Amino acid sequence: MAKLSYYIALPFIYLLSVLPFPVLYLVSDFFYFVLYRVIGYRKKVVNSNLRNSFPDKSAAEIKAIEKRFYRYFCDLFLETFKTLTISPASMLKHCQMEPATEQLFKDFAANDQSLMIVMGHYGNWEWAGNTFSLLCKHQLYVIYHPLSHPYFNNLIIKMRTRFGTKLIAMKDTFREMVANRSHLSATAFIADQTPAPDRAFWMNFLHQETPVFPGTEKIGQKMNYPIVYVTIRRIKRGYYTFGADVLMLPPFNSTQEGDITKAHTKRLEADIVAQPDTWLWTHRRWKHKRPEHQSILK
Repeated sequence: MAKLSYYIALPFIYLLSVLPFPVLYLVSDFFYFVLYRVIGYRKKVVNSNLRNSFPDKSAAEIKAIEKRFYRYFCDLFLETFKTLTISPASMLKHCQMEPATEQLFKDFAANDQSLMIVMGHYGNWEWAGNTFSLLCKHQLYVIYHPLSHPYFNNLIIKMRTRFGTKLIAMKDTFREMVANRSHLSATAFIADQTPAPDRAFWMNFLHQETPVFPGTEKIGQKMNYPIVYVTIRRIKRGYYTFGADVLMLPPFNSTQEGDITKAHTKRLEADIVAQPDTWLWTHRRWKHKRPEHQSILK
């Protein structure tokens, strides 16, 4: 059944992928109407997340962000499929790396310095990976959660690796990073998903007690790589800029527990506040309560 559903969907996915951008966004407008107006996909989750994250905003302001988010969410969905057939030139036109950011990665490459990238589900993170692989000398590895559906998982792998990016399953992260020490690499962690509450660092994030993966910090300390924060800002429909700057440099022996986690989480929070409609609000980010024995990082 899984195989059948995949082969039924595949021609439609490729059809969406080859549509010119103006037509693609007309389709996205239709998806928005169905998803938001008809189905109401996770509207309660999105509205609750927004109200709790922005307690000072009025109901009208929350509703406006909510609508913009769903339009962005539908665009993101179709833009991801576009990766199957988009040309390198078109990719770089639609997701441009800032000159200072490109120079930053060139400087690291000139020093043969591998690094870690931290980011969130903010802007079009899929396109950002393509842009990095097209422009930078580092071999990009992205940490990901394999899908349970094997055929669609293979399609996602095909989309994400088309321009040279390689993937590492989350459970294999440290082992693979050690194996990759011999060559110039950049390993990207999308570090805003929900970890198990007992093994997480806890922070105040968007006015809420929030568990954050400790693995990014712990692996960074073990690998002793520079940690670079990446942000992808939406400039207008279908166009993004890729910016980055150094979050922390090794050695990390003088840092306190949680310092790296606090640094990248606060940067993401600032990005979300600046452009709230381009973060993934459908995610049940705050489904866990902080265990009593866990303290909040200050």
